[in-house]
Amino acid sequence: MSKNTLFAIAGVQQTLGALTENVSAMTTKLDVLMGIYPWVQMVVFSELAPFGPLTVNAQPFPNNTEAHFCALAKKHGIWLLPGSMFERTESAVFNTASVISPAGEVVTRYRKMFPFYPYEEGVTGGGEFCVFDIPEVGRFGVSICYDMWFPETSRTLAAMGAEVILHPTLTSSIDRDVELAMARATAAQQQCFFFDVNGLGVGGIGRSIVIGPHGDVLHTAGSGEEIFPIEIDLFRVRRSREAGLRGLGQPLKSFRDRKVLFPVYGPEWHTHGYFAHLGPLEKPKRAGNTEPPGVNSPQ
Repeated sequence: MSKNTLFAIAGVQQTLGALTENVSAMTTKLDVLMGIYPWVQMVVFSELAPFGPLTVNAQPFPNNTEAHFCALAKKHGIWLLPGSMFERTESAVFNTASVISPAGEVVTRYRKMFPFYPYEEGVTGGGEFCVFDIPEVGRFGVSICYDMWFPETSRTLAAMGAEVILHPTLTSSIDRDVELAMARATAAQQQCFFFDVNGLGVGGIGRSIVIGPHGDVLHTAGSGEEIFPIEIDLFRVRRSREAGLRGLGQPLKSFRDRKVLFPVYGPEWHTHGYFAHLGPLEKPKRAGNTEPPGVNSPQ
């Protein structure tokens, strides 16, 4: 049976707080979204949307909040990625995203591989990649925010067959313009759709973006609340990977057929190469003065 190549995904760029839960507001937003756009088949929220960026809100998985989102997915008959939440285990805290099916079942969870060190203190990186299949549609992958800065993550998802990468983000910093360029480059390099959904308030500065497999911008959000439903055609991914990006380069095939083994990934580069001389991974100190004003100053 041939696959249906059309699939409708909506991103939700929403104002979020950290001192109170955002689950109620997310529920309202989702109900409104599905009332206006009943043809949407998947909804993606931003990173840490339910409770914000404080690890004090970490909780074990499964939990009641995840169960609430499962009920919403079943109610609306949609695939749902409700951002991520901090997951507390006996030994660590992870930044974890749940993928929920239209039947209201958690089909997989993904732990962010690259916490935003040295700023995302106290969070441990996960070690497993995440792809899942939507029957008769295609294969999807999940990454979170800072993961995108490491092209090995998206390349691995593509090598695992991902045709769409879902990328919840929490970026409130001045490097958002760099991330927008990276999002476009990621989609072109991996010849896939890339949904980068950022939040507002403590959840980010918006400017979410959706990219097609030729590196083409399908939508760029502004700095206000926004729902952006987009029907994608996965045939574009398959054709791009078969015939080349705009009929030109075929980066995935070229990567497959490469001769080089990239020795930079070997352990000797970590312990004896240039990387070993970069110093510790820590917050930078003030240039020319390692102490803030008033420290050890004369009385």
